[in-house]
Amino acid sequence: MQFVSNGLELAGVLQLPDGLKKGERRAAFLVLHGFGSNKDGGNVVTVSNLLTGLGYATLRFDMRGCGESQGARGRTICLEQVEDTRAALDYLSRNENVDARRIGVIGHSFGAAVAVYAAGVDSRIAACVSAGGWGDGVKKFRKQHESPEAWAKFQGMLEEGRRRKARGETMMVPRYDIVPIRPELRHNLAPGSILEFPFDVVESMYAFRANDVVRKIAPRPLLLLHPANDTVTPTEQSVDLFALAGQPTDLHLVAGVDHFMFSEGNTLVINLLRDWLALHFPSR
Repeated sequence: MQFVSNGLELAGVLQLPDGLKKGERRAAFLVLHGFGSNKDGGNVVTVSNLLTGLGYATLRFDMRGCGESQGARGRTICLEQVEDTRAALDYLSRNENVDARRIGVIGHSFGAAVAVYAAGVDSRIAACVSAGGWGDGVKKFRKQHESPEAWAKFQGMLEEGRRRKARGETMMVPRYDIVPIRPELRHNLAPGSILEFPFDVVESMYAFRANDVVRKIAPRPLLLLHPANDTVTPTEQSVDLFALAGQPTDLHLVAGVDHFMFSEGNTLVINLLRDWLALHFPSR
């Protein structure tokens, strides 16, 4: 299926739970993919199937510039993805099997940051789940490029990109120069993930601050999940979001998993999500 965001057609997959009765409406989730990924990534499909099995309708979709959606390839601007999320909310709200007052958002990594921001600025979102997310682009990048040499290289890239932008040029930046991922984890990236991005994407991430709006989610429920030792997105990012959030907000730091936590089939992660949903946002 497709829906439109700011004149662009976005591709998505709508999944409905088994056993729906005629005229019955269920709670639903928008499932957001990570940085330059797509709706068919392992994390996204796993979460969508889990939620549908628990009785929710789900909509997983490709952000503009990603997967099968329209838009300049690799232009994954944070606030534009918030706009895409709100357009997906519009679309899902009109489905005859969905309770429009009970649509939540769940995202992983970059998608988690977008989920938190979207929930903070759009009160129609009834619940938010962030897995391995972040709220302060500057602080995140500083930790991701932690050594003096790595930080100097990252700053040099920022300076060169800004110089070229001032001359009206577009500089492309390799994926792992933006967000380092250890080679042994890279198999978790979805097939078709974008491997280089226009410099504007780096600037948008650098300036993005879900921290500034996370408090506005309350009194709607917020769940923050994060690996206790995340080698991609610093664990402190979710701790900071928790400190700034209102209530009810739950934070769980999970040992024994890394960044792609839903792809690992960890029973604790799945049970944490399932039990939180049963308490704060049941499907019926």
